[in-house]
Amino acid sequence: MKATGVTRKIDELGRIVIPKEIRRNLSIRDGENLEIFIDNEAICLKKHYQMHNFTDIGNKLCHILDSLIEANILITDRETIISANEKCLPLIGKEINEKIINLIDERESFFDQVSSSLTFDDVTLTGYFYMAPIISSMDSLGMVIINTPKPADYKLIVKLLARILAEKVDIC
Repeated sequence: MKATGVTRKIDELGRIVIPKEIRRNLSIRDGENLEIFIDNEAICLKKHYQMHNFTDIGNKLCHILDSLIEANILITDRETIISANEKCLPLIGKEINEKIINLIDERESFFDQVSSSLTFDDVTLTGYFYMAPIISSMDSLGMVIINTPKPADYKLIVKLLARILAEKVDIC
């Protein structure tokens, strides 16, 4: 944990104010949900990402695309793979790697020009990767990844999937 040097009093209703600078650095906006964790004697607040609630729609989208394109399809939140098509079901729950986390944080799409590989825990996928971040209400929540053994043009499909998931998150 990183010390901030900031102290705050708890008011009579049990509330504290999170300083504006900390909220800005963590992109926490008014009205957003925070998860509360207890770690020994520490209270930890973590920004709540709604992607955890959308594995069903992710699974349905992956299933639909599975019958239309010859590719591996993965949907992640900011930490793990939360949905996948039939061929990649064993990857659900695997941690995403630093490259994908950086793309999510930078809100960048990625399209392979040459064959490469990505490792998720102990599983490595090789081929061409098409990735688009899921951005909802200015938050980058996860990534849609399409992986193919041969070059193909899935840029539009991966962006469309990311947009559909972002719109679904915005609606709820």
